[in-house]
Amino acid sequence: MDERPRYMISVAAELVGMHPQTLRTYEQKGLVQPKRTAGNTRLYSEADLERLRLIQKLTTQLGLNLAGVEAVLDLEEQLRRMRSRMERLEREMHEAIRQVHKQYRRDLVLYEPARLPERRWTSTS
Repeated sequence: MDERPRYMISVAAELVGMHPQTLRTYEQKGLVQPKRTAGNTRLYSEADLERLRLIQKLTTQLGLNLAGVEAVLDLEEQLRRMRSRMERLEREMHEAIRQVHKQYRRDLVLYEPARLPERRWTSTS
């Protein structure tokens, strides 16, 4: 997702179908964090717009209040971090397995069971 800030609040609000004041409220509640220019103008990225669309879906279609939205967003962030950690651990595990495989001795040795000496039977008569 593109993280480059590019849309001023009025453009961002129009793109997601919200009022600019709604975006300000979401920022105040910590649900979205647009970047700021040196002149303190808010700039929203494509990732910010996707997050705003998700917030809109959660509030309008699923009927969540902003506290519920915050909980869902927190859970999604935890899930993202866990997935990232799991992927890293899987990569490390596969690398460790590769290292162990490199240490295997690849020579094949033919197994021959020990042969017992032949026993000769003598008759005792």
